Amino acid sequence: MSDAIKHECGIAFVRLLKPLQHYIDKYDTAAYALNKMYLLMEKQHNRGQDGAGIATLKLDTKPGEKYISRLRSVEKQPIQDIFQNVFKDFNDKKALKNGRLKNAKWLKKNISSVGEMYLGHLRYGTHGKNSKQSCHPFIRKNNWRSRNLVVAGNFNLTNVDELINFLVDIGQHPIEKRDTVSVMEKIGHYLEYEVQNVFDENKPKGYSRKELTDIIEEKIDIKKILTQAARDFDGGYVMAGMIGHGDSFILRDPNGIRPAFYYKDDEKIVVASERPAIQTSFNVPLDSIKEIPPAHALIIRKNGDFSIEKCMEEQEKLSCSFERIYFSRGTDKDIYSERKMLGNLLTDKVLNAVNHDYENTVFSFIPNTAETAFYGLVKGVEQHINIHKQEQIESNPNLKGAELKRLLNFRPRIEKIAIKDVKMRTFIASDSSRDEMVSHVYDITYGSLVKKVDTLVIVDDSIVRGTTLQKSILSILDRLEPKKIIVVSSAPQIRYPDCYGIDMSVLQGFIAFRALDALIKENKLEHKKDEVYKKCKTALANNTAKEANYVKELYDLFTADQISAKISEIVKPKGINAEVEVIYQSIEDLHKACPKHKGDWYFTGNFPTPGGNKVTNKAFVYYMEGIDKRAY
Repeated sequence: MSDAIKHECGIAFVRLLKPLQHYIDKYDTAAYALNKMYLLMEKQHNRGQDGAGIATLKLDTKPGEKYISRLRSVEKQPIQDIFQNVFKDFNDKKALKNGRLKNAKWLKKNISSVGEMYLGHLRYGTHGKNSKQSCHPFIRKNNWRSRNLVVAGNFNLTNVDELINFLVDIGQHPIEKRDTVSVMEKIGHYLEYEVQNVFDENKPKGYSRKELTDIIEEKIDIKKILTQAARDFDGGYVMAGMIGHGDSFILRDPNGIRPAFYYKDDEKIVVASERPAIQTSFNVPLDSIKEIPPAHALIIRKNGDFSIEKCMEEQEKLSCSFERIYFSRGTDKDIYSERKMLGNLLTDKVLNAVNHDYENTVFSFIPNTAETAFYGLVKGVEQHINIHKQEQIESNPNLKGAELKRLLNFRPRIEKIAIKDVKMRTFIASDSSRDEMVSHVYDITYGSLVKKVDTLVIVDDSIVRGTTLQKSILSILDRLEPKKIIVVSSAPQIRYPDCYGIDMSVLQGFIAFRALDALIKENKLEHKKDEVYKKCKTALANNTAKEANYVKELYDLFTADQISAKISEIVKPKGINAEVEVIYQSIEDLHKACPKHKGDWYFTGNFPTPGGNKVTNKAFVYYMEGIDKRAY
């Protein structure tokens, strides 16, 4: 993705199922779980670069001993910063010499990061300041073990106002208006409610208060708490939590928008946002890693009992297709195949655009995340060339010698055209100076094209804003003097906000919307915008904005090809000589490539929850009123 956009958060969770001494004896280290947490988080580093955090929970500590600890960082390398601090405790020469680092009891009492349960988080902030206080996990403290709550997640909720109002109605006074606060406080409220219910039910039976504490921890109903807390959440989420006495959970939204995978054996239970992170960190086979079903929670009791519980009614599964196109690591077996297919399905469009001129077309990709789709496209081109070879030979059976050899040896022309200079940082505030610096972020391979003859086909995984294309990449590529530059997006046109985990919420930020706006003006259809504005404004005033996405009416005025053609005009910088064309993936082929992940609301406007319609209608009102801010 040549346009820089915010990513989405990631979680990592490890629960040890055997006594700590087992891991020391078997793996010769008390840091077994910490080593695995470090790997899980680093293997998901792509999911969070603003900050990171890790919380440790110890089971069965004595009163007066700290049993929940946390480290968070917003340093340049936050994961490394956290674990450098963690591992300092294991480099104590005195403790190493006297054998204490092999004594589970001493370690658990004296080293805060040694415990049975770990919850890690990688933050990509979509809202608020990038401060340590904004980093998960969050802790809700209480002097009762069973009322302590640690929460971290990958989520965005569209109805924060309603959730905050709920907290106010039950007598709370929230200090921040954020979904992270509302989630933790809402789960915390029903946790306290459940604790009190168990207490009230068992108090008349004559138990002491100390005995009641143990009964509460044994009988507390985690499924009930999650069902009550999440029944009016609107959004995409995976929420992970640890309760002070030792129960834990990972809850997934009813549409399965956000991903969550788990692995279990007799030693541990592991959860992560991405399957390859578990597969690599623990060297386990692919088929041993399972997906947490939508609307379900993975619940682990203090005693290690494990279950998958249905907490809500399942909705149509609409897992985020952007995970497949761009966000998740491409080392996942299925994602790798899907990305290749996304490229392969673009073959016909691309070859039509170059008039099947194989000899004078050069294929490349930018950025590196588009490389897999590029392989798929090249494979498709190779198949077409092979058919071309067969036709040539069949039509001329006497073909021989140098001409036959030339034909048989012909392959698609592939070059590494653009290389990103990772040392460059576009930190200059001045727009004019910044644009100049951006133009040097990529180096190009001079001499890789025949000037004014070759067409250059560049594969991108997606084109969101088009800004980087317009302000730097196309001008850089034009230095090679191609006859034509074709930019191929393995994703369809991004037309609508995403409000479930990615910070794409301002309509005018999308190049597809700007192209739509230009077409509306050219065709003197501004009255259509006014009509949609009135519908959105009325729906928001009447609290019916969740019922329909009115912005779709504007996109219905034009075909996808018309919008793509206008995008091609908009992104072409002044002064470049090459012709420019932008080709997008179709919705139909997206679904062919990713048949199990049909969440496509940013492309189609078909939102999986009512809150998505409201966000889009509100975003359009903001656009019409000149307000430049997120709509949720």
